[in-house]
Amino acid sequence: MDITIRHARDEELDRIGELTAQVYLADGLLDFGNSDPYLATLRDARRRATEAELLVAADAASDEVLGSVAFAVHGEAYADLARPGEGEFRMLAVRPASRRRGAAEALVRACLDRARELGLERVVISSQQSMTAAHRLYGRLGFVRAPERDWSPLADTGMMLWAFTVEL
Repeated sequence: MDITIRHARDEELDRIGELTAQVYLADGLLDFGNSDPYLATLRDARRRATEAELLVAADAASDEVLGSVAFAVHGEAYADLARPGEGEFRMLAVRPASRRRGAAEALVRACLDRARELGLERVVISSQQSMTAAHRLYGRLGFVRAPERDWSPLADTGMMLWAFTVEL
């Protein structure tokens, strides 16, 4: 594989935050576009690196960051759905020019490996209903829909996130 998974480095955090924000914007994942309040959270990779494990997929030859994901366990700031014995990943983003190289899959597999290392029972994630390519990836990796855990981060907007789990 021409991709390396590693922890984000301090000098990369601002670029990772901007990459994540730009991917969400370009993919139409923010209801309010450039004025969406979630943009500030997406851009704040420094906080993610402090309060979760911030992993990156980097090109093995150049070390250029291709994408990133935040991994957290129950009780941590970035674990919205995780219950005791569960891990969760969020804000999976791969730059469009680097897609179809396996970066997203490598990042998800790294999260699953980390959850196993920690002795967790399962991983749970949230996804927007429109993220069908991500849903196919999750299905290939053993995730199944958990509609009983669907939730809305902004109750007054009607936005509903789908939940998926995988047993480890």
